[in-house]
Amino acid sequence: MASNKIKTKEERDYTALQEVLIQVGLRIAKRGEGALFVVGNAEYKPLVEQNVPPFKVTKNPKLLESLALMDGAVIINESSMMVAYGVRIKSTKVFKNFGTRHSAGISAAKGDNLVVLISEEDKKIRILRRGKMVMQIDALQKDVEKTVPQTVRALESVGAGTIGMIGTSILAPTLGLSLLPGVVLFGSAYYLTRVISNRFGK
Repeated sequence: MASNKIKTKEERDYTALQEVLIQVGLRIAKRGEGALFVVGNAEYKPLVEQNVPPFKVTKNPKLLESLALMDGAVIINESSMMVAYGVRIKSTKVFKNFGTRHSAGISAAKGDNLVVLISEEDKKIRILRRGKMVMQIDALQKDVEKTVPQTVRALESVGAGTIGMIGTSILAPTLGLSLLPGVVLFGSAYYLTRVISNRFGK
């Protein structure tokens, strides 16, 4: 079984931030609207005047949701503070078979950035890291909101371990694996199997 390591305050805050972003994302997706959250640094240009002062998004998810519905992305720092909203991300990559929001998302998913992308077309939330999609959540799955804490635990379990293996592993193909209803993890078969046996197994 996985060790029950005690989290630091920063780790607990980051977990809470991920939970809020997914919960807000689910509400937006269910209404058939789209949004883009970037946690970290990204090159951007404001599309609207920045009248809303920075605030802690975990303390005011309703305001975050309102800002997310504007055109463009919401930029958040790792301390959960909203930095900018209604901004255009400089796109340097293309997310095949998807539109401009997905291209902006994949372009922003570099370094240690976390990108949460809400698609209005298929009502799915896609979580991107290091230029790859690591998780997809179906907002229309029954009771998916109830699994948000487990979803974040799964996301944290795979973390950089999977990302490090995507595209470099020749021993196992890349695949998607469903651990929770409506939630699919993407990454190396070997690593995902290890995560399941350690985190969710036996």
